[in-house]
Amino acid sequence: MISPARPYKPKDKAKAENGVLIVERWILFRLRKRVFHSLAEVNQAIAELLVDLNNRPFQKLPGCRREAFETLERPAMQPLPVSPYQYAEFHKARVGLDYHVEFDGCYYSVPYQYKKQGIELRITASTLEVLSRGRRVASHARQFGIAKVTVPEHMEAAHRYYGLWQPD
Repeated sequence: MISPARPYKPKDKAKAENGVLIVERWILFRLRKRVFHSLAEVNQAIAELLVDLNNRPFQKLPGCRREAFETLERPAMQPLPVSPYQYAEFHKARVGLDYHVEFDGCYYSVPYQYKKQGIELRITASTLEVLSRGRRVASHARQFGIAKVTVPEHMEAAHRYYGLWQPD
């Protein structure tokens, strides 16, 4: 989520709006009568004017926007995360006697040591993770509809033997 103004800090909003005003005055105003035939042409024209805008000296402060960025902001920048952000929801649940936990009509296995314990589920669009005291104890590909997902390693040894029997 990009938030140019912190919540409950109305003083920040003026700074974000002022940045938009500067771009409107120094870039969009200069491009208003030009005719472009492709998006690449527009982007190239904006890039040229943006370099010019960032190199313009401040009126009341020493330096320019580019110098302020290089000295203040670039050192504080961090690389982007390797994996993209995934929206996740958290739900509290209790593991049943059959060491399965139910979410949205589907049952997911949990290691048998956690039966009858309260756990937390972290649900994304593609996975369901089972957390106990903040530590992941199981992870499953998310199922939709009515399904039962059981990992044999989650079962007690005696149950594993009988649980793998086929009806025939």
